[in-house]
Amino acid sequence: MTLPFDVDAVRADFPILETEVDGHPLVYLDSGATSQKPRAVLDAERDFLERANAAVHRGAHTLAAEATELFEDARVTVAAFVGAEPEQLVWTNGATAGLNLVAGSLGYAGRLREGDEIVVTEAEHHANLIPWQELAARTGARLRHIPVLDDGTLDMRAAAELIGERTKVVAFPHVSNVLGIVNPVAKLVTLARGAGALTVLDACQSAPHLALDLPASGVDLAVFSGHKVYGPYGIGVLWGRDEVLEALPPFTTGGSMITTVTLDRAEYLPPPQRFEPGTQPVSQAVALAAAVRWLGGLDLDAAHAHEAALETRMREGLRSIDGIRLLGDTDAADRVALQAFEVEGVHAHDVGQFLDSRGVAVRVGHHCAQPLHRRFGLTASVRASAAIHTTEAEIDTFLDAVSGVRGFFGVGA
Repeated sequence: MTLPFDVDAVRADFPILETEVDGHPLVYLDSGATSQKPRAVLDAERDFLERANAAVHRGAHTLAAEATELFEDARVTVAAFVGAEPEQLVWTNGATAGLNLVAGSLGYAGRLREGDEIVVTEAEHHANLIPWQELAARTGARLRHIPVLDDGTLDMRAAAELIGERTKVVAFPHVSNVLGIVNPVAKLVTLARGAGALTVLDACQSAPHLALDLPASGVDLAVFSGHKVYGPYGIGVLWGRDEVLEALPPFTTGGSMITTVTLDRAEYLPPPQRFEPGTQPVSQAVALAAAVRWLGGLDLDAAHAHEAALETRMREGLRSIDGIRLLGDTDAADRVALQAFEVEGVHAHDVGQFLDSRGVAVRVGHHCAQPLHRRFGLTASVRASAAIHTTEAEIDTFLDAVSGVRGFFGVGA
């Protein structure tokens, strides 16, 4: 049964939102770094550890069978969340691990050689940049970059020129973790397919905010992290098309992903187990499935509309404050409720500490996106990122605090 979206009811599910900071109610605007967890998620992981904890896929006892069933049921639930089949969903330790798995497997498979090209964007999180840098360095391939325009959108004219017959991989973020802009997935997929290139999608910032249908998106592979989508730490998802996963060799090897082992060689299970060696994040998978079920109990269309209203309120409010420069200051309709900015004359870390003294939690630094900050002439910025539980009143509290920063530091007086 789907219930109407009610932000107050949603907030009641998050114990941490009762926290105070220096006598101020916590205003948590750092969901782009990690989400807070509803009780359903906390309870699911604790309940598994208290009642069903055992190693999966091994052991003939009742507890092991129950743990395995819960683990694989979680795979079914999370796969459905992104429109996929469970056989297409690989558990990882996080999105970073998933991206390294893909890059490493492509290297092992000999899919890239000297003279080949990998195309990424100037807006990448380091997790979707450094693995490709390493793969290029080890194979002799060339790494190329789609530029970001002044308004934060991708230069699609340049993309069309960059992606060509030498391109083997096109990797890009669904949503920039700095700019909050939704990138044109369909257009990038069309360009990549025309070149016969593999597409890899970083969906970390879209999974918490947008309805995902990964098979329908056209991409070949995608990753997201559990802790950003109201789930626990220590688990992520790699999704891949059947034929793509089948063609990839394992990157990390060990127990649990084999059929036969001799002293000289090993034979591997089919995907997804081929890519899941060793002890798996079982309680985390169960908790991530609980997060997905919790989200499924909400009116997500109403929730997305709520977040869209928060995004507009945040962006327009920041624009109205003197001395604020928005990164990616665009009126594009495709955005999530995440915005990075700088305060003229005040370092980002000082801004963050000032806001924290008012109970407002934001992110400061380069947000694991140094090249993008460099493109905008910055070494650091302040990033505010809302969530399903954020209220308009909290956005107003944040804006009121930001409006007092320059006066507090004696700038622009």
